[in-house]
Amino acid sequence: MDKFYHIVTYGCQMNVHESEKIAGILSEMGYASCEVPEEADIVVFNTCCIRENAENHAYGNIGMLKKLKAARRDMIIAVGGCLTQQMSKAENLHEKFPYVDIIFGTHNLCHLKELIERKLREKKTVIEIQDTEGDIREDNRPLRTSYPNAWVNIMYGCNNFCSYCIVPYVRGRERSRDADKIIDEVRSLVAEGYKEITLLGQNVNSYKGRLTFPRLLEEIAGIDGKFRLRFMTSHPKDFSPELIDVMARNPKICNCLHLPVQSGSDAVLKAMNRRYTSADYLKKVAALKERIPDCAVTTDLIVGFPGETDEDFNDTLALVDKVGFASAFTFVYSRREGTAAAKMPNQVPEEVSKARIMRLVDAVNAKTRALSQTYIGRTVEILCEDYDGKRGLYMGRDEHGRMGYFACEKDMTGQFVNIKITHANGISLTGELVQTV
Repeated sequence: MDKFYHIVTYGCQMNVHESEKIAGILSEMGYASCEVPEEADIVVFNTCCIRENAENHAYGNIGMLKKLKAARRDMIIAVGGCLTQQMSKAENLHEKFPYVDIIFGTHNLCHLKELIERKLREKKTVIEIQDTEGDIREDNRPLRTSYPNAWVNIMYGCNNFCSYCIVPYVRGRERSRDADKIIDEVRSLVAEGYKEITLLGQNVNSYKGRLTFPRLLEEIAGIDGKFRLRFMTSHPKDFSPELIDVMARNPKICNCLHLPVQSGSDAVLKAMNRRYTSADYLKKVAALKERIPDCAVTTDLIVGFPGETDEDFNDTLALVDKVGFASAFTFVYSRREGTAAAKMPNQVPEEVSKARIMRLVDAVNAKTRALSQTYIGRTVEILCEDYDGKRGLYMGRDEHGRMGYFACEKDMTGQFVNIKITHANGISLTGELVQTV
């Protein structure tokens, strides 16, 4: 009899890739993927806790399985990820949702097979949260789901302790993978036909191994074959001239950089423990643009951080105007228990934060729309990623991360194509197919 799994993923690219690792474990156990939880023998929630909304969303979806679990007693529900790694959250989850069968954390994902076998054997709820990070496991084979893109972890954890951020507490301290294993993994992926490789880490440019991060990038960019190379996320304090130089010299490295600034106010940056000023950030962006004028810079921005004044917020708007970000992820500050910022005075009222986020989104979108308009009439190279059935068009991104749509009679997924842009709408482009590359 066939057995099926269904994975629900929340949060960042790291979680997306870790869900691929979960899929790999379940596949080796004889489970096949299914589209809906109603058909699954095991449902796994891979959770996020970076913001309160992510937690609430996960809780809501776990709660929706109560009736399904009552009707199908043999179905296994497992919950793991950042949410459960937080102090006391596993116990709270068990109390609120006693029908959840397995609760595990970020540090023992690799033991999921053993946890499932233990549940099946003992017929009891299994709660296992590993407090320490442990060594990096290299034996977990992910079942990749993002072709022609592939995610490759180069490091785990974070040592920065930004005052608003829960990551160091749920992901642990920085641990870097062996450079040779990373290079071998990428070489294998390129040989298998993957066309875009994204190196992942909470702070990729603090990678520490046999090679520095810039040298690791250069080694990977030297692998034979046509592919793109991206990396995220970078911390501005560690963004170096050497990295800019490597990006400029290697055409396989995308001219696109995600460099979270979080705020344009020096007072807020100091309170966030970001360890750079707005002037430092602007200087690094200027150095990047001097070497790579067309490099697209994207960012993260937070409004409503404790103590943020109208003047502080206006500094953020001014920085957005100066940099001209290609796009930005914008967030209202989310109070996370256990972080330094949660205890800070002068928490910003919700209505003030909401008003600020609307103004910020409008400012960012205006820049993004203006940049999209500059594409009209140009021919750009797109890596086709998928087919959009609603639009009846193929879709993919250029090296700057801009999404482009085009019509074609044959399946172009996984191929580089040139399209001439005829229309721009916000962050997306539409064009006519010129030729395959």
